[in-house]
Amino acid sequence: MLRNFFVVAAVLFLLSVAVAQPKAPSDALQVYFIDVEGGQATLFVTPQHESLLIDTGWPTESAKRIVDVAHKAGLSRIDYVLITHYHEDHVGGVGELVKMIPVGTFIDHGENRETPTPARDPLIKTYKTILADKQYKHLVLKPGDSLPIKGMESVVVSGDGNVIAKPLAGGGQKNAACEGSQKYPADQTENGRSLGVLFTFGSLRILDLGDLTSDRELALMCPVNNLGRVDIYIVSHHGWKESGSPALLRGISPRIAIMDNGAKKGGSPSAWDVIHSTSSVEDLWQLHYSEEGGASHNSPGPLIANLQGRDAGNYLELIASPDGGFDVYNSRTQRTKHYRAREQ
Repeated sequence: MLRNFFVVAAVLFLLSVAVAQPKAPSDALQVYFIDVEGGQATLFVTPQHESLLIDTGWPTESAKRIVDVAHKAGLSRIDYVLITHYHEDHVGGVGELVKMIPVGTFIDHGENRETPTPARDPLIKTYKTILADKQYKHLVLKPGDSLPIKGMESVVVSGDGNVIAKPLAGGGQKNAACEGSQKYPADQTENGRSLGVLFTFGSLRILDLGDLTSDRELALMCPVNNLGRVDIYIVSHHGWKESGSPALLRGISPRIAIMDNGAKKGGSPSAWDVIHSTSSVEDLWQLHYSEEGGASHNSPGPLIANLQGRDAGNYLELIASPDGGFDVYNSRTQRTKHYRAREQ
């Protein structure tokens, strides 16, 4: 029965997509979800052709994949690189990245608060060495601050363990999903200190919380929803069970979720269930088929950039219009799905 469901879902999807990658209009926001095999590397390109990269993936092949996609986007430099927190899968590629493409400004939440591991310590030292180079600008942002990038609005909603003190426009409502919500242990790692940002482009809203954990999500969402609804939810923590609480998902009511998981990292069945039990979610896009998820906890094939087998480095691309409509392009299938603007 379950297999038949996925077959039907795949057929319906194929009937709803265009065959080729659409050319982005001059007034569109482009967001690339780059396959760094379970880390994060998300590249924003605004209509003003300013660029923001959120995280740099691992210290192996990530930088090359980022630069390849940046060149596809027509970039010769990256204006801003935002490091959400200091784990290997987020800050790991920064040393190689600056050797391969010019970077303007680095953004982070401030000092590392977690005891470095033998693998992590050299990466953090590399990042500090880069920041000491006067050719780069450096900004430390806190909740309530805005990013200086032109072409979209942005507000930091979490950082260094803190969250915004007051609701944003569109927020402020009591969050019914908080009633009886599970209590989560306080996270003591850098995950809970992730620099999270809410982006607004015209009427479209995109939320990226890095690896923010569920205990910090409740501080954002309970008892009052400080964020309001969003359209695009970049799945927290690669879809691991430590993040993506029902209180967050029910509160923000996203239209689609995009998960930057790897084959063997992220995509926990419990996180998948929370997303799919959120009534507003139309689709969950994945960078990888999740081996942990198995047959019952993965999206239909057309919504996955990299299927089982050898990793091909396929990416997903969001092309957003100011009116709130958007397209998602899968570089593996070379097909695009269109989503009309959300009714207000």
